[in-house]
Amino acid sequence: MREGGKRLRHLGFAAVFMLGASAASAQLQEFSTGQRNLACGSPASIGDGWPTATPESVGLDGARLCGIAARLQSTNANVHAVIVVRRGTLVFEQYFPGYDEPWGMGEGRQHDFDATTKHDMRSVSKSVISLLVGIAIDRELIKSADEPVVKFFPDYSALKTAGWDNITLRHLLTMSSGIQWDENRAWKDPENDEPHLGNEADPFRYVLSKPIAAPPDTVWNYNGGGTDLLGNIIERVSGKSLDAFAREALFTPLGISDWEWMKYRNEHIAAAAGLRLRPRDAAKIGQLVLNKGAWNGKQIVSSKWIEQSVTPRFQAIGYFGGLFYYGQQWWMGRTLSGDKDVKWIAAQGLGGQRIFIVPELDLVVMTTSGLYGSGRQGQAALDILANFIIPYIRDNAR
Repeated sequence: MREGGKRLRHLGFAAVFMLGASAASAQLQEFSTGQRNLACGSPASIGDGWPTATPESVGLDGARLCGIAARLQSTNANVHAVIVVRRGTLVFEQYFPGYDEPWGMGEGRQHDFDATTKHDMRSVSKSVISLLVGIAIDRELIKSADEPVVKFFPDYSALKTAGWDNITLRHLLTMSSGIQWDENRAWKDPENDEPHLGNEADPFRYVLSKPIAAPPDTVWNYNGGGTDLLGNIIERVSGKSLDAFAREALFTPLGISDWEWMKYRNEHIAAAAGLRLRPRDAAKIGQLVLNKGAWNGKQIVSSKWIEQSVTPRFQAIGYFGGLFYYGQQWWMGRTLSGDKDVKWIAAQGLGGQRIFIVPELDLVVMTTSGLYGSGRQGQAALDILANFIIPYIRDNAR
């Protein structure tokens, strides 16, 4: 996840917001007495392929969802978008102005957001790379995720040091390659490996020249360099640029037409962090995973790949307080809400970009935010799940 100088991307994530603002309580009371604005959170009609309906039609509490805005205001969460999808139907979306730092676009400033505004996904990009690797395997462009990484980089064979022959694509996907890599230092610290991805003329040479610090599949270590290698492997096996392959293989089938994949200053695509999507389109990524790789009845990536990707493989030591698990560029966790212990899958990016997928509730929740460098980033999304959605589902879906 490329930082732009701020390294607190995953701290404090397990904390839960406390409702204590009188404004929030007053607004919730107004909603509960039937005086709410009936247009609150009503999805816009923008012709992007989403079926829409009311929250109540899919067992959600529209009045409670309308209380999200007051909660966000009372907690100064700097959330820019909240999207809720249930049973494959978009039922709630709300947008808020706020401070943002668009990736690679200079200093941050205030922005307005709506249904047609693209937003940084940051490391949500990594989860999309996982989907693209799966599609490449489905198409037999790659034999399997157990292929050795060095096989795809014969032009860098002179760099190979001891241990590289044992590293596979799956090790890169699960961040268990054992490559000596550190993204947890200050951005300007020369020992921080992540800035080199954008500053080096050849970032793939930089990653492939790193020594192996541990046997693969033994230690989990967050590593965007491995994701950038995966992005370049897709380019090498497909004969297309990463963005061209993504457009043809994933975004066009999903009806996603307005998107960007940003480049580093060295002109290489920032596979690990540079994707920009409309929040509604990001929610399609979540729905695709919820549907086990299908969208509108068409299988875009195999269900087998989705199952492999969202199977927990490592405890994410040092991230999210150690409460989360990692699969193949996807996170797994759970929300305790009252007596409900609900498991979910997530794509997560710096600043509070979150796609939560809750299979047992047939639910996708997507948020964007501008809390870059804040220990509170991502808390709002968990708060929405735990205090505005899960306890208020009223149907037989559970």
